[in-house]
Amino acid sequence: MTGFRICSALSGIPSTQWDALHDGSNPFLRHAFLEGLESTGCLRADWGWRPQHPTLWRGNTLVAAAPGYLKDNSHGEFVFDHAWANAYARYGLDYYPKWLIGIPYSPVTGPRMMAPDDDIRRLLLDEMIAETERSGWSSLHVNFLPEREVGAFSPEWLARGDIQFHWRNRGWKDFPEFLGALQPKKRKNIRQERAKVQDAGYRFRQLHGDELGKSELEAMYAFYARTFDAYGNAAALTLDFFRHLANTMPRQIMFVLAEREGSIRAGALFLRGGDTLYGRYWGSDEQSPGLHFETCYYQGIDYCLREGLTSFEPGAQGEHKIARGFLPTPTHSRHWIADTRFRPALQAWCAAEKNAQAEYALQLQQASPYA
Repeated sequence: MTGFRICSALSGIPSTQWDALHDGSNPFLRHAFLEGLESTGCLRADWGWRPQHPTLWRGNTLVAAAPGYLKDNSHGEFVFDHAWANAYARYGLDYYPKWLIGIPYSPVTGPRMMAPDDDIRRLLLDEMIAETERSGWSSLHVNFLPEREVGAFSPEWLARGDIQFHWRNRGWKDFPEFLGALQPKKRKNIRQERAKVQDAGYRFRQLHGDELGKSELEAMYAFYARTFDAYGNAAALTLDFFRHLANTMPRQIMFVLAEREGSIRAGALFLRGGDTLYGRYWGSDEQSPGLHFETCYYQGIDYCLREGLTSFEPGAQGEHKIARGFLPTPTHSRHWIADTRFRPALQAWCAAEKNAQAEYALQLQQASPYA
């Protein structure tokens, strides 16, 4: 007999059981990462985040689960549904709370419905739909799921997608080989950008969590917070969370620190998976030509080539990444709407969005930087 439960704190699930549900290649699914968000003050109810992790159990054994959150807004999700919320409001209905399956503040693709096979995955989805209806929530959203999980979703789930820009290693051994695969103009531009940064006196260090000192951690956090402040947004992650990652996932967190005249002037935070590097946050206390591209992109590519990683996902958005070797890559999300009156209209909305994105993707493919 399989039982369904909602877990309101990941600390209530043994880390060994949670991590046994995935292969460990995606750092954002690690119990340490997700529980750390909860225990270090990154997920606050007044910011619209309430953990609601759906789980399936056989006795005391966890057999399926997903990272879930009851949301009172759409902040930190990166699959934008404000138009849907506005449509509900026009009819005097509440779109919030809604139930989100995804990784907070992280627009990265990875397993969402952690289960041994599609049958158990579908059972978990059925239980989640039933819970959404019982609780009177407007909708259920599964964001940035891998393409291999799409088949578990029935046609009544609305399909949405987006475009990100990812780098893939085509067998290059080092950065010069990578540059050799690019069109001459793009190759020249990258060389010039890197030369400007070097001529300005910057030197770079790549440090894993177990190589970080107190000063490096605090400097990187200050850069992260300054970037959010510059755009008028609150920095949701805490310094304690940065420390937590360094302590619990020391070889899966990596900082790139840019130093000049003996001081740390810029930095970028990355997470490392089995074969993929994920770029997450960056910041600086000064402006210099090419500094952002070197810190966030070229240092990441260098790291992948040296460490034998095959992929680099530097984050959402940014057509400027194409000229630097990152190609358009589709992402996938699925959405279940409880109110059947809204489904046809939102289905049409999704179809129009899909057509527009297909045209956009075609245009982007024609801009490939490779020779």
